[in-house]
Amino acid sequence: MPPPKRVQAAHISSQQLKDLHRSLIDIMGELNRPQRDEYMVRAAGISLEGVLFPLLVSVERLGPIGLVDLADRAGRDYTTVSRQISRLEALGLVRREANTVDRRVRKVAITPQGKTMTNRIDAARERFARAILDSWEPQDFEALLRLMRKLADALQS
Repeated sequence: MPPPKRVQAAHISSQQLKDLHRSLIDIMGELNRPQRDEYMVRAAGISLEGVLFPLLVSVERLGPIGLVDLADRAGRDYTTVSRQISRLEALGLVRREANTVDRRVRKVAITPQGKTMTNRIDAARERFARAILDSWEPQDFEALLRLMRKLADALQS
């Protein structure tokens, strides 16, 4: 029996896929710039080391989260993330807690003080986003939201 035919989406050209990839690289590059994190910390009026900023936000958004998963999502080594989480813990922004499902895995959760800090970051992020997106047509912004969620969901499956 011959192998099943692989059908390509004829409505998507190779150039369009390259353009999509380039756009994603550009967006990721901008979001991963340490200067952007430093700007956000200043705009939020908080004091936090740049390397700790994305971890704090990730714990707030995804937590409680295991250290291995957090390190994987951050693209960093487990031991590095563990040390950085210890620093956040010493600042009172996160806490480690037992995992009720697997006792070998400790999870990291946000503390009330950490949540207060991420609320300030969220407010600064909203001001920043509005400066970029307020001139967009409402239907364009809604399409962006819908399509970004669709892409994120597809990437995670």
